[in-house]
Amino acid sequence: MNPEPLLDVRNLSVRFDEVEAVRGVSFSIRRGEALAIVGESGSGKSVTALSLTRLLPPRARTSGEILLEGRDLLRMPVSALRKVRGARIAYVFQEPSTSLNPVFSIGNQMAEAIRLHRPEVKKVNAESVKWLDLVGIVEPEKRLSDYPHQLSGGMQQRVMIAMALSCQPDLLVADEPTTALDVTIQAQIMAELRALKGKLAILLITHNFAIIRDIAENVAVMYRGRIVEYGETREVLGNPRHPYTRALIDCIPRIGAKRRRLATISSSDSEPATSR
Repeated sequence: MNPEPLLDVRNLSVRFDEVEAVRGVSFSIRRGEALAIVGESGSGKSVTALSLTRLLPPRARTSGEILLEGRDLLRMPVSALRKVRGARIAYVFQEPSTSLNPVFSIGNQMAEAIRLHRPEVKKVNAESVKWLDLVGIVEPEKRLSDYPHQLSGGMQQRVMIAMALSCQPDLLVADEPTTALDVTIQAQIMAELRALKGKLAILLITHNFAIIRDIAENVAVMYRGRIVEYGETREVLGNPRHPYTRALIDCIPRIGAKRRRLATISSSDSEPATSR
């Protein structure tokens, strides 16, 4: 494995007017690896993900460095950044029904992504079918003529993953990709992401520790806009050092466990812990 990181985020901060949503965040990810960023809603996970390709609203003020193979995306001209979005860094969001255009067929939307980022592809429909088949869509040729409303939530999410992968990105950012799905479909989607790790790097944004054990080599725990714990997944889950990490792990449902109050922490426990 290449020891140099594909993506290297250094001291990233994001401010919206008087609110600092992300504060001094640093992490890196290499090709063939998966990094999970874990934290509750509002901890800054999605803001961090969107800042990677400057998809935040204009009022956001971002500082730090976001290096993609040494090139700082925060200082890259917009014309060059457009070639990074989708082509090198692709996103899969948690609500596929809002990401897919309801008035265009699946085939039309797949073709648009492929033509935009891979103009060398001549047989676009065949390429679309290949990626739909890869993510487990049954009878992918027939799905090309379907519209989003004709597909289940799980199939819509698979289409979003196929569309992202069809651009052959270096990094797939999966932002809460299983939140709106039932547990069976969640397991299937995570299995598909796990199988893709050899082809690209994955940044998984989630609030759920339970789904990262078998996909992410490393995990960063975010709380109140900061990374409070960062290290190898087995170390963080097996020996959590920060009170917030311990509280999150304690909240994982366990079959047969007795009913009890969920763990809480005080605001004084929000200072970052030492990375492993």
